[in-house]
Amino acid sequence: MEWWEAVLLVVGGAAAGLINAVAGGGSTLTVPLLVLAGVPGNDANGTNRIGILTSNAAAATAFRRLGVRGLANAKVILVPVVIGSLVGSYGITRLTDDTFERVFGLLMLPVIFLSIRKPKAKLDAEPWSPALTGAVFFAVGMYGGAVQAGVGLIMLAALTRAGFDLVTANNIKVVVNLVVTAVALPVFIAQGNVRWLQGLILAAGLTAGAWIGAHAAVKGGERFIRNAMVVAALLLAGRLLGVYSWIGDRF
Repeated sequence: MEWWEAVLLVVGGAAAGLINAVAGGGSTLTVPLLVLAGVPGNDANGTNRIGILTSNAAAATAFRRLGVRGLANAKVILVPVVIGSLVGSYGITRLTDDTFERVFGLLMLPVIFLSIRKPKAKLDAEPWSPALTGAVFFAVGMYGGAVQAGVGLIMLAALTRAGFDLVTANNIKVVVNLVVTAVALPVFIAQGNVRWLQGLILAAGLTAGAWIGAHAAVKGGERFIRNAMVVAALLLAGRLLGVYSWIGDRF
């Protein structure tokens, strides 16, 4: 690794960790950064999970210390999420690096919509049936296990539709993301899709950013989270439109 690649991963990881903790979509920044640092697409997808695991653990700890509780509300969705995560993580490792990068780009298009669209907590909405809840979060787990990028935004959309306020939904999202990653990471390790040096450097930045982001989410409330979601959408749109391609050309 070059020194600038390490700096890029730490600084970019910190920004992504903050975004993940307060909204979601940070992996749309970190996966391209890993590719820029010389990690092939599928390996970047697996390597990214190291930092996602540590950063979500840091964010969940920070939320708990700040008095926000999400674990009890998350238990009902953990089983379908875990099963979906296993299916998605194993399936994505079957793709070539070129195919993965194309799939990654296509799947990010609906994430832009979820980033920009302002979610509203539907406290008076009729709760989803157990069957529908299981199906939705199986799909969420499968997507998170396969791609990860944007899964936090998808979970926020689903949880707010189910009637949770954004701060509580954000905490539940962090807990579920932690479980999804804990299930998916061993699959990527077993398939040889993890670069440990780059992953640990990125994890340092992600973890620091997530700790700061969790405090900011609680103190800033829903308005801060919505603004962060717009920032995440702009970063994602810039990546998809090639705005950052000049960085790779310069180095």
